[in-house]
Amino acid sequence: MSRAHRSRTAAPSPAASPGEPSRSAVPVLAGRASLAGILTPRDRWLLAMLYEHRVLTTTQISALAFPAVRRATRRLLKLHEAGVIDRFRPHRPVGTAPWHWTLAPAGAAVLAAEHGLDPRELRWRHDRALSMAYSLRLDHDIGVADWFTTLATDPHLPATLTTWWSPTRCARLWGDLARPDGYGRLTPTASGPVGIEFFLEYDCGTESLTQVTRKLGGYANLAAATGLTTPLLVWLPTSQREATARTALAATAAGLEHPDTVSIATAAADHQPGMGPAGPVWLPLHPAPARPRPRITVTALASAWPRLRLTTASHSEATAADQRVVIAAPPPRPPEQETR
Repeated sequence: MSRAHRSRTAAPSPAASPGEPSRSAVPVLAGRASLAGILTPRDRWLLAMLYEHRVLTTTQISALAFPAVRRATRRLLKLHEAGVIDRFRPHRPVGTAPWHWTLAPAGAAVLAAEHGLDPRELRWRHDRALSMAYSLRLDHDIGVADWFTTLATDPHLPATLTTWWSPTRCARLWGDLARPDGYGRLTPTASGPVGIEFFLEYDCGTESLTQVTRKLGGYANLAAATGLTTPLLVWLPTSQREATARTALAATAAGLEHPDTVSIATAAADHQPGMGPAGPVWLPLHPAPARPRPRITVTALASAWPRLRLTTASHSEATAADQRVVIAAPPPRPPEQETR
């Protein structure tokens, strides 16, 4: 069974305090119809990204879609003035956090209209979008977005990140079995190695490792249900925590009925600082080596598990298993570069 068949207006407010969302005001443009004349393909891509991932920072958006942060900042402010995106700046004990951007009501209306839907069918709510400002998961979710952004923009990666699904989409499609922090697909370039698709478990080091290990049974059940083995990449903050996690993961995997259906690799952010998830930081959990082996790049992981194969199923299913509308996920980067 393929994954596809398992599927299921604000103006800048200088008075807003750093720890609170800016208040959404009446759009300065007269009517939503006028938005058609100002929204570029990249703007529309951004609206879809904010619907998919709920919140992205100026830094992330700039890296994915703009040649410079200053240009990204100017365009984001224009879109904010037009009322299609909103923003907040979470409190930081030291320094200032970047602006965090969310979808605004006018942006959700544009997105719904593009897909021939009533805005209510998106099941999107402005108050829920802005509630991310106070969410205990904000740092985790921004960390996941940083991880995928770094992978998508690595200039040395011999592949293209063509798919990046949010945890919300993953939960809608596979939530009865597995709930990863994201799903990605790397498609090789002409001269690159074979591609790979993967689930991500992003560990901040703030919770027990059982949060990850207890999920392995679900991933094994998902593999059994789909007939597909999708690698699980576990990203940890420190090498010490990675070592502990590998011991716990190996013990849990050994107790599965079919442990070979869950291919696991781990990496630590401090292994090679600045290297990022694309570099030689990954160490497969199985098969256990007789002696220490070098770490490999994310694209080389495919050769570590020869039985893996890329799926060819379409990922544009219209509704999830629970009948909620699921519009197609946007590509991780906009379709074209723009000058403004």
